[in-house]
Amino acid sequence: MKLLSVLRVGLLALAALIGAVSMASADSGTVSIRIFKAGFVVGGSGGDGVLTFQGRTYPLAVGGVSYGLTFGASETRLRGTVKNIKRASDIEGVYAQGGAGAALGKGAQVVVLTNQNGAVLELGGEQKGLIVSLDLSGLALSLK
Repeated sequence: MKLLSVLRVGLLALAALIGAVSMASADSGTVSIRIFKAGFVVGGSGGDGVLTFQGRTYPLAVGGVSYGLTFGASETRLRGTVKNIKRASDIEGVYAQGGAGAALGKGAQVVVLTNQNGAVLELGGEQKGLIVSLDLSGLALSLK
């Protein structure tokens, strides 16, 4: 009888450990987004994209606003990964950043951003257009 109790406690502890490990493990996916930005002092941005996660493709909506010195318009295409997500909806949220930059014609872009869910975007790509900026901005991603 005592042996059954010990086995039961051991099995419960093992089940709890396996459950904790599976809940703690996060996954990653690939992201491709296109952002159009324009502004004069206050800027706005919008666009679309795609998340590929666990063999499925999810369309994304991209939006944002910036405040500071912003003048001009640009198109940015970014590709990369999203890390530390357990489900596709973890990519949703606001990714804040402050920065300075300028593009005349084409320019390279590399960003690493984190949202309130702990999702980490690591993106690189190219910006085209004529824009000068020194601003605080937020990028909002949502599943369509």
